[in-house]
Amino acid sequence: MKVLHIITDLDTGGAEMMLYKLLVSLQDESVDSSVVSLMGHGVISVRIEELGIKVETLDMGQGERPGWSTLVSLKQLMARIEPDIVQGWMYHGNMAATLAKLLGWMSGCKAGLFWNIRQTLYDLNNEKRQTRWLIHLGRWLSFLPSKIIYNSNMSRKQHADVGYNNNSQVIPNGFDLQQFYPDPRRCQQFRESIGVTNETVLIGHISRFHPMKDHATLLRVVDRVVETSGGHQDIQFLLVGYGVTADLSDHPSIRFLGERTDVAEIMSALDLVVLTSAWGEGFPNVIGEAMASGVPCVVTNVGDSAQIVGQYGLVCSVGDDRCIANSLLRLINSAEQRQFMGQQARKRIQRSYTMDIINEKYLECWGLH
Repeated sequence: MKVLHIITDLDTGGAEMMLYKLLVSLQDESVDSSVVSLMGHGVISVRIEELGIKVETLDMGQGERPGWSTLVSLKQLMARIEPDIVQGWMYHGNMAATLAKLLGWMSGCKAGLFWNIRQTLYDLNNEKRQTRWLIHLGRWLSFLPSKIIYNSNMSRKQHADVGYNNNSQVIPNGFDLQQFYPDPRRCQQFRESIGVTNETVLIGHISRFHPMKDHATLLRVVDRVVETSGGHQDIQFLLVGYGVTADLSDHPSIRFLGERTDVAEIMSALDLVVLTSAWGEGFPNVIGEAMASGVPCVVTNVGDSAQIVGQYGLVCSVGDDRCIANSLLRLINSAEQRQFMGQQARKRIQRSYTMDIINEKYLECWGLH
């Protein structure tokens, strides 16, 4: 069975990482995978090609609409690959997958079409003009895919509310428990590498710099936590992610690590993870990675975050820095509660969100199992 995946780009991001993890898990199945990036190569494309999967690129620019050369390239790809399934990823990828399906049909290729939507729609005004246009176009074309795959219940509900076809399925993100796990050795090594002792309570915020991630609220949380603790505990916040630099703040309790590739090692060294996102999230990968690592989370009630952590994490309203700070302080002051919640959080991932489970859901959705 041949599956062609079409995605906007292959830089570091939630959708890109989920595609990569899915491709890894599908290697043991009778699935011949191909990948097309609408833009260029990125960090994830290198990792995909290391699996022996060729990545084709259409070299489209940011915000560029498909021209004649793009259509010709898609038609040629469909004729050469002859996929049984075309799987789009994100709005741009879904539209390109739809074009590929139609162009392939003209050449006699009767591939099934599937969309993958990973964004929530709290306020369309927060989106770029072209993204808003694609969302509206997707509503009118949503009868075409055999199924629309969402990674969160919230995303499915919100898209249905604006008129998307109800022929859909929620397949959450999956996590590699061999990569993300509690590891005292990795914890010690990482803490030593940044000059932090085991007595320091280390709180991680891992996300790229973007308005939806709401770093402004995070900075207010840092102020509240440090002020309330009164210096009686050594508390450090680690800010990790693309575009996250020391220009944001000169607070002495914040360490800026920028974009990193060793997130699993960082997770194993953390005591807590905090998520302050204000919108846009469906299923934040960082929550699942933290839980798999045995690290309890304090999150905002965005996307399916509350459902993911269940009773083994703490949930606050968007922008409520007081609630987030108090929740962190509650766990900072109880190592025993942190340990218990972290252990139960990992078990929750083992029960519902391993890559084996998610892999099977995709195969069933595509009609391969």
